[in-house]
Amino acid sequence: MKIAFIGTGVMGASLVRHLLDAGHEVHLYTRTRSKAEPLIQRGAQWHGDAGSAAAAAETVFTMVGFPEDVKSVYCDPGFGILANAQSGALLVDLTTSTPALAREIAEKAEAGGLAALDAPVSGGDVGARNGKLVIMVGGPEEAYQRALPLLKLFGENIHLHGGPGTGQHCKMANQIAVAAAMVGWSEALGYARHAGLDEAAVLKSISGGAAGSWTMTNLAPRALKEDYAPGFYVKHIVKDLRIALEAARDMQIDLPGLAQAHKLYKRLESEGYADEGTQALFRLYRSDP
Repeated sequence: MKIAFIGTGVMGASLVRHLLDAGHEVHLYTRTRSKAEPLIQRGAQWHGDAGSAAAAAETVFTMVGFPEDVKSVYCDPGFGILANAQSGALLVDLTTSTPALAREIAEKAEAGGLAALDAPVSGGDVGARNGKLVIMVGGPEEAYQRALPLLKLFGENIHLHGGPGTGQHCKMANQIAVAAAMVGWSEALGYARHAGLDEAAVLKSISGGAAGSWTMTNLAPRALKEDYAPGFYVKHIVKDLRIALEAARDMQIDLPGLAQAHKLYKRLESEGYADEGTQALFRLYRSDP
């Protein structure tokens, strides 16, 4: 297939490699061309804007940073995807964005003879590299079935949750659970440190029991080694938790655990660690006893 991919950051670059390895023709756009050079060397075709890439493809994937980036690449009247995509094209947004924006894009896509899915992912850089992402999808069943063979190239837990916006709502539930887990193991290992224990030994003891989680297994070891390279940025978890808090307020539900996790990550961001990985939360608990 001819596929456009907009955004080749920490995770997006790995997804493009999976598409290329499967023999697809990939058309690229990302704000910084140098980040895409390894993919261009592997055969991906570079375009100067999102609309140009979309015009060359049957299916368009987007994986950008923030809702305002999503709105820009889709809705720009001159260089946006909606204005330039081929008739009948399938649009799949892998970004974690807002349910309201997902519905807006789906409505505009349908009016223009296109089909759109919101399909945010979970699994970070490891899941993207290994082709084992969780993919949470919202949109029409027919569009989902069209996208599924491609989604299976980089995801293994893929589920359609309902109409437009439901994929984003599922991702909010995911991020609420992830944030609580991150706070949990950070506090646990901080407690162990202050009790005079070997944090690595404690991690080995508790990670295989009821306290264990994906984040504990995959991110806590990085934190203990002071490896804060991003598999998923602090600035992006701050964004995701803010979206979840806003959605919770709209639904008039109180989620104090979510609010506390957002507060802690905002503190981390304010201290200059926005571009580190989410495991950098452990910085707040590393102080000497």
